[in-house]
Amino acid sequence: MAPKTRRYDAAKIRAAVTAQFGHVADAVAELTPGQLARPSGLGDWTVGDLAAHIAWIADSLGAGLERPPAAVAELSVTEWPSATASLAGRIAEAAKETLDGGPLPELFARAGERLAAGLAANRGDRVLSLWTGAMTLADFMVTRAVELVVHTDDLNRAAGLDIPIERQALAACTRLLADALAVSAPGASVEVRIPPFAVVQCVAGPRHTRGTPPNVVETDPLTWIRLATGRTQWAEAVSAARVSASGERADLSALLPLLG
Repeated sequence: MAPKTRRYDAAKIRAAVTAQFGHVADAVAELTPGQLARPSGLGDWTVGDLAAHIAWIADSLGAGLERPPAAVAELSVTEWPSATASLAGRIAEAAKETLDGGPLPELFARAGERLAAGLAANRGDRVLSLWTGAMTLADFMVTRAVELVVHTDDLNRAAGLDIPIERQALAACTRLLADALAVSAPGASVEVRIPPFAVVQCVAGPRHTRGTPPNVVETDPLTWIRLATGRTQWAEAVSAARVSASGERADLSALLPLLG
């Protein structure tokens, strides 16, 4: 089962989010018109649209820190994936309205400055008022690590890039999505291993008490993230041997994706 409370190092998460945004900004500044026009693999978005959305991720956080804080946190970090699932369309529209029409390097520069100023002026216990429900800044930063890792991977595959992914951000993304699986399918009949970052138990049914569990799923972090966000289908990953699944309860296809 998922840990009752997984702790994240707030300072390391802040550093990872800031660094990851910088990696993407540097790469986007070098994209050619042909690369920007490529399909992103996310609906009808182009690579340029995806890049603008990443700028909005930083810009919207900076904007949130400029608004009055909420009184109390309503949402935990493991509840965020399910809470955000129904907001994809609204988020996409807000991003388009906020950032449409500006040169990408300028959008990233402004968003980066706004984010840096907001983070410098606020502690992790600051409560942000969000569409999903109020969250502490420290918890919301973990979700920003998730968004940046997922979309960095999207950009790499769509535009043929090799943008580095910060290890701390990759670890946080892997762990949060693994914990979200355990929350959405509580139980202990299946052990999901994503070395070197996460092991969770999930799915109701007989639980093991010693030795190797009867149902085991193992994969690497990026494959797990792609499965959890619907970028890769379960059958495809198993067929390509990117997922090892043993046991009659080890098929997780009905439980994925966790985040769109």
